[in-house]
Amino acid sequence: MTDDVVPDTEHRGLVERLPQLPRDLAQLARFDRPIGWWLLFWPCAWGVWLAGAGWQLALLGWLLLGSIAMRGAGCVYNDIVDAELDRKVARTASRPVASGRVSRRTAWIWLLALCLAGLVVLLQLRMPAQLVALASLVLVAAYPFMKRITWWPQAWLGMVFTWGLLVGWTELRLDNWDALAAMYAGAALWVIGYDTIYALQDREDDALVGIRSSALRLGGAVRGGVAAFYTGALALWALAFWLYRGDWLAVLTLLPAALHLAWQVATLDADDPNNPLARFRSNRFAGGLVAAACFVTGNAGVG
Repeated sequence: MTDDVVPDTEHRGLVERLPQLPRDLAQLARFDRPIGWWLLFWPCAWGVWLAGAGWQLALLGWLLLGSIAMRGAGCVYNDIVDAELDRKVARTASRPVASGRVSRRTAWIWLLALCLAGLVVLLQLRMPAQLVALASLVLVAAYPFMKRITWWPQAWLGMVFTWGLLVGWTELRLDNWDALAAMYAGAALWVIGYDTIYALQDREDDALVGIRSSALRLGGAVRGGVAAFYTGALALWALAFWLYRGDWLAVLTLLPAALHLAWQVATLDADDPNNPLARFRSNRFAGGLVAAACFVTGNAGVG
């Protein structure tokens, strides 16, 4: 593996074959780590499918493209802001901006190009959904600074990474706000849980350079903390389904996701260098299971 390809890339062979600059830009936008856009996309699908308008495949395709572009843009922005901190953490020191392989000017140009792709997606939406999507930019801009001022930057990420739920819903309907609010709150707790698992990889370096995280704050109680966040997420999702349909069978559609999240907690090993990353990545399947539950609940009896 070349020195500038990060250890946790999911497409090592493909990335290594790219010329240097395209390779750096792909890494800068995390195209080699699709778990991020899966986690951004699934809440979009939840909002679309729970709204009860059927498959909506064209809309989901646009939202998937938007998730890839805007997740990439967010990563580029984060790396520009965090370049100095990234140099001090072993896992992030080889990132393109932190290592100096990509200049800040080039990174800003790449950020603009990704935002333009996001704009194309935005223009496909109705005005209410456009306004909701634009409102997320304030949260996105503030996120990189949260790790400097709070032990719970994961809570801020929970608001940011689940915003697509609101976009997907408001594209199709403008009612049932109580169910939507419960679904969004549960999604935020889910993010806090899985990002706490992700932060376990950097605990030692974060403590040395002064970066704050929920993994450090929870200390030896990480497993219990993640269990609490996941339990809260499932409870709020069950409440959302109940408020939406008032049907216990709808609530039971969450059982596969509940079992998967329980497996994550039961098998989490904070001392194994590979275990937290694998459990974190498994949330692409958790998100898919919740999406299936949303589709069944939202579309049961439709047509």
